[in-house]
Amino acid sequence: MLTKKIVKDIQSLSHKKLRDEAGTFIAEGPKVVAELLASSNARCRMICAEKDWIRSNQHLIEKVPVDQVFEIDNHWLERISLLKTPNQVVAVFEKFSLSAKPVLQNKLSLMLDNIQDPGNLGTIIRNADWFGIETIICSMNCADSYNPKVVQSTMGSLARVSIFYEDLIPFISANSSIPIYGAALSGDSIYELREINEGIFLFGNESKGVHEEILKLCKSRITIPRFGNAESLNAAVATGIILAQLKRK
Repeated sequence: MLTKKIVKDIQSLSHKKLRDEAGTFIAEGPKVVAELLASSNARCRMICAEKDWIRSNQHLIEKVPVDQVFEIDNHWLERISLLKTPNQVVAVFEKFSLSAKPVLQNKLSLMLDNIQDPGNLGTIIRNADWFGIETIICSMNCADSYNPKVVQSTMGSLARVSIFYEDLIPFISANSSIPIYGAALSGDSIYELREINEGIFLFGNESKGVHEEILKLCKSRITIPRFGNAESLNAAVATGIILAQLKRK
């Protein structure tokens, strides 16, 4: 039976501090929850779902302890959900285990400087998954990857992309053998880039871009040529365009 304490514990996961203390995060909706349950490295602590969802997803919840699967009606779903429109299922997962250090050699990775909007971060993670990018390095002031809005925006990609939080300047210095390409309003056109098989692609804050002191550490600055009059591109959109061009090479 779902108790008031369980409801309170689930709702508390809207706060980063309490997510960090519990080592868990919340995921909602059939698509996101199913993607996470199907992942080999995702561990589900608890599921609260409507009867029809539980009946249709027995194959996904067989590894979840029976006493941690709660059948609830729409009234309870609305009480525990963090969404404006609750959708069938809410689940609590353990945070993903990461290696001590990210592997950057012989691959393409992303680096994010002060991405504040959870929706943008979630979409960037989803873009990375689509284009086969396994690692994202975030500055310490980026949005939390386990923020419910980020989790929702990733649509399950959170389980397939490793996300590290680092102080970027010392991190770049410690990994100086890996070239960094900083996305900026001016620089080398992405359409003229040669094939790149190893490197980190750096994207900055939604309104301010990459901090100048970090841009100075880049091997080169790259840009998406502008043909119209828009002042800038959304960070997640820019990430998708640049990754698509890199993979086309």
